[in-house]
Amino acid sequence: MPLSLTRRGRTVAGAASVAAAAALAGTMLTGTGQAATALTVAADGTGDYTTIQAAVAAASTGTVITIKAGTYQGQVKIPAGKSGITLQGATGNSADVIITGNTPASTAGTAGSATVHNLAPNSTIKGLTMQNTYGKGSQALALYAAGDRQVYRNVQMKGYQDTFLSWGGTGSAQVRQYVYKSYISGAVDFIYGNGAVVVDSTTIESVNIGSTSNNGYITAAATDDSNAYGILITRSTLKSSAAAQTVALGRCWHAGNAADAIGQVVIRDSTLGGHVRQAGAWQDMSGFSWKTCRFKEYNNTGAGVTNGTPDRPQLTAAAAANYTAQKYLAGADGWNPIP
Repeated sequence: MPLSLTRRGRTVAGAASVAAAAALAGTMLTGTGQAATALTVAADGTGDYTTIQAAVAAASTGTVITIKAGTYQGQVKIPAGKSGITLQGATGNSADVIITGNTPASTAGTAGSATVHNLAPNSTIKGLTMQNTYGKGSQALALYAAGDRQVYRNVQMKGYQDTFLSWGGTGSAQVRQYVYKSYISGAVDFIYGNGAVVVDSTTIESVNIGSTSNNGYITAAATDDSNAYGILITRSTLKSSAAAQTVALGRCWHAGNAADAIGQVVIRDSTLGGHVRQAGAWQDMSGFSWKTCRFKEYNNTGAGVTNGTPDRPQLTAAAAANYTAQKYLAGADGWNPIP
């Protein structure tokens, strides 16, 4: 990464003067009452930094990094120690700020391929695009999300294989992420992992790879069997220009061949395009039957809605009450980022 320019953002010290100085210096308060720096990134040199990574390195707890319009090449790594950090596009239009990479996991590993690698808890990313343009042939993540209580709002995640990974580590460890009013695209297992993830009011587009029989899989959950909640897609739109009934809703991923990775996915209150399979909507993976996983739907509409096939198990209304966005995200601390 290039070296950063001189930082022009300021941090205010002293409890008595924080509120007044914040108004002058563009500084905000964190939940602990400490001053949090506001930083700006601009590729043309009109901000505090020219690279996002340099701004992240300079950030402290609760820092808000505003990114001016432009395309920013290369991986952005947000360490776990940057709790409460926010990355936001300056315009509010997610297409105006693009973080892009084209690194495959075949050369850099799963984490190394991720265009954005976010370990920070309590973090927010909004109003920008994260993409990996590598394409077919390898895992190539747009986002590796491995911190608890993360929010992704008004973002685009674009990739081909494994676009968005939610990962809490091995065993029963679990992180929570909330994706709201966003866009996610890919072809193979492009929403996956063992986290508790809610994808709400989002467009999910399966890339048309041109097959007349198999155009991929949307989810690949590896939820530990001790965790009740995995991936929830709610109030969203699943679309594609792919041939009818050629895209599976998901498959049963036993990460590392772990027998207790019993994936959990619910797709509810959403509009499903005609690309979604009837028979074979949920599929086996690496010798593990989808029927051993916890896959359900509820109250969906559209051309891809179930026609009653046993391959499309449905929740009852009573059971669906236990699979809401708040149930997925509450955890032990009652976290509720849902607007």
